[in-house]
Amino acid sequence: MTLIDKVRSIQSAQKSPSVLVIGDLMIDHYIWGSATRLSPEAPVPIVNVKNESTTLGGAGNVVQNLVALGAKVIVAGVIGDDAHGVQLIDILESEGVKTDAVIKDNSRSTTVKTRILVGSHQLVRVDREVTDPVSQALENELVAKLSATIENADVVILSDYNKGLFAPGLTQRLIKIANDHQKKVIIDPKGLNYEKYKGAYLIKPNRKELAEAAKTEKIGSITDLQKAAETILLQTDTAYLIVTLSEEGMAIITKQSSKLLPVKATEVFDVTGAGDTVIATIAYFIALGLSVEESCELANHAAAIVIRHVGSATTTIDEIIKDMGSH
Repeated sequence: MTLIDKVRSIQSAQKSPSVLVIGDLMIDHYIWGSATRLSPEAPVPIVNVKNESTTLGGAGNVVQNLVALGAKVIVAGVIGDDAHGVQLIDILESEGVKTDAVIKDNSRSTTVKTRILVGSHQLVRVDREVTDPVSQALENELVAKLSATIENADVVILSDYNKGLFAPGLTQRLIKIANDHQKKVIIDPKGLNYEKYKGAYLIKPNRKELAEAAKTEKIGSITDLQKAAETILLQTDTAYLIVTLSEEGMAIITKQSSKLLPVKATEVFDVTGAGDTVIATIAYFIALGLSVEESCELANHAAAIVIRHVGSATTTIDEIIKDMGSH
């Protein structure tokens, strides 16, 4: 049975895997305007606002990608007890996502990234965030809420954006609970400490993140890639390291082998959020019983579809099948 046939049979069976996303939730706020003159107060453009929009960012983008594919999604994380937090929960619930495990912390603000754009040019980005580690009490509350949820999920994604949620202690507790229930943990990593991900099934850094975490200058050749990957495989004991290589596609690396999947994209407009699409697609198909290699092949098609759009985008099974048919 070919991969495209497998995807078609999954689609006709209308199975909805249950995916738990634990991660740094945030809001992406866009302000579009025009600028025709400089301010008399300082040498900066005056932006006349024409339009504004709000979408989910960070782990929320992973959630939206999973919803678009047809998964049942449960989300967990920590947000501020503020208006943006309320807005974030509203968007998630309007997508049919369960939010019982999203905890409000009155000592932090909900992360909001505001981008001001004139035409297609980004003038400035304004970030509102607190990146201090979450308190021990909140950590315990999250673990208590998630123990049963992890047991009922088909797969668990940890979407780390380095905003204070994934302290080493909490990360290890979550991975241990998942492993105790034989649930695969799939990680989108950030930062330099990959030891905290020890025991995860699959880790998906991009080339730059891998180079930083493996403490290598840069990754130019496939040999550099394998060498850096070796360091991380040793540190984390993960079964699979999936390295996204933007216009070169992605590499699947294990302790035994490495394989390069060339990129499927014909045109690239914007790679924003492509990593979130990749992690969501891999997790979705693994949850449905496909192999890591097959899931990565499908994620490569999914990434090719979203980078043809400007801004974070999502894709569907129909579009993936269509894209596979055109190659």
